[in-house]
Amino acid sequence: MTIAITRTDVSAAELRRVAGRSSDAAAARRMLAIALVLEGYSRSDAARHCGMDRQTLCDWVHRFNAAGIAGLANRPHGGGAAGKLSAAQEAAIAEWVRCGPDPERDGVVRWRLLDLRDRIVREFAVQLHERSVGKVLRRLGFRRISVRPRHPEADAAAQEAHKKTSRPWSLRPFRQPHAASRWNSGGRTRPGSASRAV
Repeated sequence: MTIAITRTDVSAAELRRVAGRSSDAAAARRMLAIALVLEGYSRSDAARHCGMDRQTLCDWVHRFNAAGIAGLANRPHGGGAAGKLSAAQEAAIAEWVRCGPDPERDGVVRWRLLDLRDRIVREFAVQLHERSVGKVLRRLGFRRISVRPRHPEADAAAQEAHKKTSRPWSLRPFRQPHAASRWNSGGRTRPGSASRAV
């Protein structure tokens, strides 16, 4: 069923004028398609000329009838569901990550997303998926870098004493090999006079 354009306050010329000034290419294309329909083109031809199918044009006619030219622009995204954590809770999570887990309380020596997820449930009674925890950490400026965990009973002084005390290796100068030509594979050859003498 063909959807009629019921708005009479905007002419085809006005649509073309606004489309020419618009920085939104998609909205301009929709304005031009509706202008073509107002000028007598069939819906199929107008849609084809403006790079859309007939059903898409009908959908935009609905929006145009309801809201005029403003209805032909893309609606801004709402940004998804509102965050479940407050700013104070996110700050607390950032502090947990900076300080690292407490093995006695958290049962781990380094944070994983599922460990943080479980602590968020315990501390804030907020249920998040592991991926959502990862998104929170990225928003807080943390990156997924795996570091070697530190054992809680590690003795730093003993580790320093155990380190090797030998001098660091020095790099020997690198010698470029002789470039081999197409006729010489790099081996020694006899001088030309020697080959003639044989």
